[in-house]
Formats: sequence, C-alpha cells, structure tokens
Amino acid sequence: MSIEYMIVLCFIGFTAAFIDSIAGGGGLISLPGLMILGVPPAFALGTNKFASTCASFTSSLTFIKYRVFDYNLLKYLVFGTLIGAAIGVKAVLLIDSSHLKIIIIFLMIFVAIYTLLVKNIGNENKFEGLNKKTVATGLIISLILGFYDGFFGPGTGSFYIFLFLTLLNYDFKISAGNGKILNFVSNITSSVLFFLNGKIMYSVAVPMAIAMILGARLGTKVAIKNGAKLIKPILVSVTFLYAIKMIFDAI
Repeated sequence: MSIEYMIVLCFIGFTAAFIDSIAGGGGLISLPGLMILGVPPAFALGTNKFASTCASFTSSLTFIKYRVFDYNLLKYLVFGTLIGAAIGVKAVLLIDSSHLKIIIIFLMIFVAIYTLLVKNIGNENKFEGLNKKTVATGLIISLILGFYDGFFGPGTGSFYIFLFLTLLNYDFKISAGNGKILNFVSNITSSVLFFLNGKIMYSVAVPMAIAMILGARLGTKVAIKNGAKLIKPILVSVTFLYAIKMIFDAI
C-alpha cells in the first residue's frame, strides 16, 4: 500500500472508532471508506469487522478499567448476545437482510427523535437493581441485538445505548459501557466466521485495526469524562445519519 493510502485508511479507522466508542455508528464511516478505497464488498465486510472487533475490545477494556458498566447484569447478558449473534449469522445465510432496511430506517429515526426530545434521559443512573424483571429485560435486549448484529448490524451500538437508557434506566455512561461490552461479544462472533470463510484482507485490516484501537481508547475516555453532554448529541447525530444513508441506499 502507498503512504497516501495508509494515511487515509488510518484516518478513517481512527475517526470511526472514536465515534463508535462514544455512541456507536462507527460503521457509517469505516465500511463505506473501505469500499471507496477499492476493497471488494465481501472483503470490506470481513476486514471492517476484524478492525471493529479490535476497537470494541479496546473500548470494553477501558470501560471495565474505570468500572463504567454493570457486571452483575452483564454476566447474564453476555450469553444472550453470543447466542443471538450466532443465530443471526446463520440466518443471514438463508434470508435476504435487505427486507429489514425499511424497518431499521424508521427505528433509527424514532431513536434519534425520542433521545432528542426527552430532556432528562440518561442524566442520572436510575437502574432499580438486579431482579427477575431487569434480568429478563436485559436478556431480551441482548438476544435481539446480538441476533441483529450477526444478521445485519448497522447501528447496533446506538440501539444498545438507547435500550439500556429507556428500558433499564441506566445513565448514558453506563449504557455506553454495557453496550460496548456486549457489542464486542457479537463482533468477535462475526469476526471468527469471516476468518473461517477467508474474507479478511489483513494488509488492510491490521493497520486499520491499530488506528481504530487508538481512536477507541481516546473516544472511550472522552465519553467517560463528559457523559450525557457528549454522548447524547453524538447518539442523535449518528442515528439520523444512519437513517439518511440507508434511505439513499434504498433509493
């Protein structure tokens, strides 16, 4: 690869991981960026998933280091995400994922508008504690979004944050930490399958992964420091952009 190619690639990876570690949606930048640079679509998916897995692992470690997550709940939800992602990857081989696009567009617009209009959402951590209701709700979230990430994927991190905010009443920081850790589980499940099918271009994936690791470290620290005042506007912006992009793709 030329030096110019490497610089552009690393910039794309760094920016995507920085945004993704705060509010999800990094794939809006990284995947189209790879395809614009000439990586074939199937390899772009596998390469992006490999690099994104490295970034989400880095973000997860930082959230864990600063204890910005709920271990008591996540120890149950990890298994739901793993099972959901595995089923999703299997299902994508049998069903055309394009049928989901219209539904996802409306869901993303709803997420953005709801998050924008509800003023006090995510400012305080009002999680009621571990009980049958919260575990059941969490498992449903993890199974559905694990399946979605394995099956289709766009906006998974943003959906995690939104559902932890609205259904379990976490604040923005804990929601982001929980979501990123679970997103890593579904990412690595998908990465293993791309690896087994030989769809990762390592000459591109490795430098991009390094840049994404750096972006993820910085983005996670910024998110932990700034909380709702930063995560909320980025979450709204990313979900609107994803919806707009998918509308143009559908057209």
